[in-house]
Order: sequence, then structure tokens, then C-alpha cells
Amino acid sequence: MDTSISIKNLNVSYDEKIVLSDINIEIEAGKIYGIVGPNGAGKSTLFKSILGLLDSHSGEILIENKKIDNIRKKLAYVPQRDDVNWDFPATVLDVVMMGRYPHKKLLESMNSHDIAIANQALEDVQITSFKNRQIGELSGGQQQRVFIARALCQEAQILFLDEPFVGVDIKTEERIIQILKRLAQEGKTILVIHHDLSKVKEYFDRILLLDKHLIAFGDVNTTFTKENVDKTYGGKLPFFE
Repeated sequence: MDTSISIKNLNVSYDEKIVLSDINIEIEAGKIYGIVGPNGAGKSTLFKSILGLLDSHSGEILIENKKIDNIRKKLAYVPQRDDVNWDFPATVLDVVMMGRYPHKKLLESMNSHDIAIANQALEDVQITSFKNRQIGELSGGQQQRVFIARALCQEAQILFLDEPFVGVDIKTEERIIQILKRLAQEGKTILVIHHDLSKVKEYFDRILLLDKHLIAFGDVNTTFTKENVDKTYGGKLPFFE
């Protein structure tokens, strides 16, 4: 197995409250991972811990056998839409071009190569016609595709997507998952926080069921079971009935 992310004995606390406890997982490259669990389960906290955005944790996280600071430019994060300031005066192309910053030296200008990569990313997610629009003028689905385009422009090896399908129509959702599956086939690692359990087996190769601690982790066909879902959600979901 080509391990992309190794997490050992991860514990995270806020204000003396345990948010994540004793997380041990090995993430394989070239797969799409779904992370599911109830509200407050620690899903976004897991992402922020891996990305080095939280200091209040213990344990070891290695990405391609390196610490986060040595590999950060290979990671791309697509946040929840609620976490973005859509009034920011930037065009779609401006936002997508931000993906090139990790590849540039301080004050180094963008060149024709960077612009070509950005335009290709826009084309890949089918939003080229919107590239001169202010980001806040777009629909929810278009905004999500902009941030995926930014990740593509960054040429990241590992993508973290936090609820990417919230507020998008089914056609856009299907387009996004097609892009993610293509990226996984190219050897990239995709992690997706997701809430629609009806799509889990269709969308993901591996599944991580989380409720402050690891309930289950493995191949979606053998791990996404009624027993594990009941353990994760306290038996409150009628999904398998």
C-alpha cells in the first residue's frame, strides 16, 4: 500500500473537552475517502489537524512520511461555503490563480505557464465562461467548482473537501464527483466530509465513520454497514430500514 497520510494516536481537545480521541488510520493514495458522522463528531477538526491548522493536539501525523511544513504545497483545502467571504472583491480567475502561490517565490509574478494551468483548471470544471465574474455573483455550485479549480491549479496531490455538495444541484454534484474520481485514478488522494449517506457506496472507495473516536474504517462495501452506522449515529437514522 502506498500510504499518503499516516495518523497515529491523534487526540484533540478544546477547552478541556475531548473532540477527537485515539485516532489511528492509514490513508492510501489513489482513493476517495468519505468521512461521515453526526454534527460535532470532529470531522472538520480532523481535517484541520491534518492540515496543521490546530496546535491543540497530541499524536503523530505524517504526510508522505513528512511533517506538514515540509509538504504543505501538495495539500489543497476546499472549505465549507459558510467559511468563505463571498463579498471579497476577487474574480473567479483571481481565486483560481491563488492555487499557484505555493509554487512561487515571494513577490514572484505569475507567468504564461501559471495562466495556462489556471485556464485548464477552469475548463476542467466547466466554468471558463465565468472567469471574469466576481466570486460572490456565482451560484453555490459554481462557487464550489471555483475552489476545486483552485485545487487543480495548485497541482495538489491531496485534496480535502469539507461538505462540497451542500447547496449544489444534482447535475453539479455529479460533475464534481466525476472530477474527483478522475483525480483519484491519476493517483491523487481525496478526502471528503459528507452527510448524504445514500451516496456513500456510489461515491467513495473507503469510508471513515467518526463520532469523536473512530467507529469504523475500511473499504466502503464491507465497512458501511447498518451496525456501524447505528453505532456512529446512535441508532437514530432509518437509512438501512
